[in-house]
Amino acid sequence: PWLETAPTDRQVVDRWLPVDQYIGGIEHAILHLLYSRFFTRAMKATGHIGLDEPFAGLFTQGMVVHETYKTPDGEWVEPAAVTIESEGEARRAKVTATGAPVEIGPIEKMSKSKKNVVDPDDIIASYGADTARFFVLSDSPPDRDVIWSEAGVEGAHRFVQRLWRLVSEASDTLKTVDAKPASEGPALAISQVAHKTLKAVQADYDKLAFNKAVARLYELVNALAGPLTQVADGSADAATIAAVKDATTILINLVAPMMPHLAEQCWQEIGGTGLVARGAWPTYHEALVAENEVTMPVQINGKKRGDLTIARDADQTAIERAVLALDPVKAALNGQSPKKIIVVPQRIVNVVV
Repeated sequence: PWLETAPTDRQVVDRWLPVDQYIGGIEHAILHLLYSRFFTRAMKATGHIGLDEPFAGLFTQGMVVHETYKTPDGEWVEPAAVTIESEGEARRAKVTATGAPVEIGPIEKMSKSKKNVVDPDDIIASYGADTARFFVLSDSPPDRDVIWSEAGVEGAHRFVQRLWRLVSEASDTLKTVDAKPASEGPALAISQVAHKTLKAVQADYDKLAFNKAVARLYELVNALAGPLTQVADGSADAATIAAVKDATTILINLVAPMMPHLAEQCWQEIGGTGLVARGAWPTYHEALVAENEVTMPVQINGKKRGDLTIARDADQTAIERAVLALDPVKAALNGQSPKKIIVVPQRIVNVVV
């Protein structure tokens, strides 16, 4: 029979294995790894596979945790059934339905036995699945525990609403133009911040640093709020509109892995075709992510006295002029001319007095 002679296809196995990334909670990862390693070793010994490890990478995620609540008679109480009466060191709580006092216990891993579980259906009904996902990813590094808080979810929800409002209000104009990053003029700053964010968030995703990616998305939305508003009220010029369309396209793609429903709706609003999830990942332009300034330490007679931030392509004369304008240098010279100014391009400046 076929199963006795060819239960596996080595060409398929060699193409798909090992699994690139295993992600799991610490309590499950241990035994899952034990089982998978056992089967990997057994199947290698019988010639079905040719690898030693089933996974190329392992990432152990944190847990979602919450306070525990217990009545004086020892009964656990669900968070949804508790009302917090006062905050601070003397926090008090009660059972909402009966008014009975509740003891606030330590923060622990969510579990059915201690009833400190927040029902995902309630969260999704109130805020939507995208907001819930976005908050969990934004609150802390993924290898640490996430303390669930209503205030944190509300903050994430406000961001979702703001992003949707900014994009939807500008969508009538954005859907009529092609995306084109600016290479000069006032719109250049829009393209620079968008492409720099794309490069940084791409690296964050590769490292599973989702909380850092979220922080950069907040910054990008803040930077685009003004330009998007100008597009919406008709005060933006053609170059700005094209740059904003390009930046908004990048923003939607960056948001998509964490908030897919919002991303797809925004994509349709600005005239995108197909699904973001099926499209190619955007590519940043090297010219837009290059740092145009450099910071060089300034020494006076070999001892550092300050720093000079100047254009990367500044010539010797411009650097010397800028150095002589620094307060520490002016104080050291006391009205005299320096004996020599030694400039190591893009590295260091030494003033000899």
